[in-house]
Formats: sequence, C-alpha cells, structure tokens
Amino acid sequence: MLNIEITKPTLLLVDDEPVNLRVLKQLLANDYQLIFARNGEEALKLTETRQPNLILLDVMMPGLTGFEVCRQLKQQADTRHIPVIFVTALNDEHEETEGFEAGAVDYITKPISPAIVKARVKTHLSLVQADELLDSRLQVVQRLGKAAEYKDNETGMHVMRMSHYSKELALAYGLTDKQAEILLHAAPMHDIGKIGIADSIMLKPGKLTDEEFATMKNHPEIGAEIIGDCGDSLLLKVAKSVSLTHHEKWDGSGYPKGLAGEDIPIEGRICAIADVFDALTSKRPYKDAWSIEKTVDFLQSQKGKHFEPRLVDLMIEIMPKILDIKATFKDED
Repeated sequence: MLNIEITKPTLLLVDDEPVNLRVLKQLLANDYQLIFARNGEEALKLTETRQPNLILLDVMMPGLTGFEVCRQLKQQADTRHIPVIFVTALNDEHEETEGFEAGAVDYITKPISPAIVKARVKTHLSLVQADELLDSRLQVVQRLGKAAEYKDNETGMHVMRMSHYSKELALAYGLTDKQAEILLHAAPMHDIGKIGIADSIMLKPGKLTDEEFATMKNHPEIGAEIIGDCGDSLLLKVAKSVSLTHHEKWDGSGYPKGLAGEDIPIEGRICAIADVFDALTSKRPYKDAWSIEKTVDFLQSQKGKHFEPRLVDLMIEIMPKILDIKATFKDED
C-alpha cells in the first residue's frame, strides 16, 4: 500500500455573524477541513498562511468588504488561483456584477439552500482539480522534453525557440489561441524519441553512416511509444502527433510514414519548419549558424518540397516576431 495521505480539501468560511458560520460548519464539516474568519483582514491572513482550496466569503462585513478582500486575493500571485464564492443576502444585479468583476467564481444567496451550497462547492473544487491535472500533465511534457536535450547536441533554448515559433506560426495560419497554446506546450516533445537512440549515434561528431541514419530515423516512432496512450489529454495527443510527423515532408519524401500534403497533421507541418529554421540559424559543434537571409532563401527553395508553401510565406511574413523570439531565448556562449 502506498504511504500517501489523502487529505480533505480545506475551505475558508468568512462571515462576521457567528450563526452563519455555525450553519456552514454543520453543513460542510463532514466532507471538508474548515477554517474560519470573522472579518476581511483575518481572512487575508488565513488565506496567505493556510492556502485554502476554496473560500466562501460574505460581502457585507465591518472593515474590508468581501469585494475588497476578493480583489486583494486576486492581486497576489500565491492566492489568485483560489476560487471565491460569495455568500450574501445581496441580490441586486449591480452588486452581483461587481462581485464577478472582483474575481468571484460564483454567488450563493442567503438564506442558503444546503443542497445548493454543497453542489457549488463540489463543482468549483472539481474545476480546480481539473486545472491542477492539466498543469501536472504540462509539467510532465516539459520535463520529458528537457530529458531529450541530454541526448543531443541541441540546447534547451532550441526547444524554447522552436516552440514559440510554432505558436506564432499556428496563430498566423488561423488556429485558435487555445490550439496555438497547446502546440506551444506540445512542441518540446518533438524529439523525445531520441532518448531511445544509442549515444554512439546521437553524440557522434561526424556524419552518420547510412545504417546509423536509418536507426536515427526511428526516433519519431520511439517518441510516440514513449508518450503512449494519451487518454483524454489533448496536450499529449498533440505531442504524440508532433513527435510522429515533424520529419514528414510536403512532397512525401519524409519519414517515418512518407505522408504528403495535408495528410500530414498541421501540427507536424508547423513544427517541421520551426525546427528546421532554428536548427539552421543556430550554431552547433559541427556547424556555424546560417544567416537569416540564407535561411529564408533555403525555406523558399523548399516550398512545395519539404514545407507547405503557405507556411513558408507565413514564416517570412511574421519574421519580425520570429527574430524577437530568437533574441529572447539566446543560447549561452
């Protein structure tokens, strides 16, 4: 049996009326750890020290109002993520709007309904857990991407640059903000399969033999195996697709499947040009960095061959943004 203690979520209940706190305590004590505050100042201190998972906050209190407490919580990096539900007798539309603008996620009106209180608390804690799960998956993806750096002559800044190039290309291509953000976080996994390639090949200073290159060409499928079953994770699905398809070419001459044109997923097409651009414009132990002009000429020469023509045009169109990214994520000397 794993020695992991599963603790109940902690709720901070804030109200200047003791009877209201007692009602909420009776309703929630069996399912949650509860801490209590009688005013806004005390609520802020407890939130900072105890980091509750959720706050049930009265609005009308002496001293700081609930609105003021919520605004202060949302201004602090270590507390802004904590969901706040206002529990109030106020039912004016203007007051409700002010509460949501202050950063609250929900409203419960007094006198409270026990079923509604339990349901709202459970719902918003579930949303927090979903966000935490997504963040955990993102961290795993980023760490695996970093692990691949130890098997390559490339640097961590390469991964950062090509990921941000990919995001900007995705936006220029017409993908949504959310799709572009997912690609930004999935792109670092493009070469994760290199973990499965022998060091004698990965770190060889000279040109690979045909046999060695054939082995190297297995890394996209090794990467897909490492990522494995993605379940319902869109992030991992995109990462797996990027790993599998970023060496495919528009004319069908790439690997591992020899896909062509729009049979190559858009995430693979985007990462292909982002990866090549950064590889060419970066210094490596075996080569000097190409100039931007020479690299752009090469991209132009590969329109309809290695790269989708539209993506080449867009890459050139957004070149000022690309160069800003390149300057931001410089390799260490």
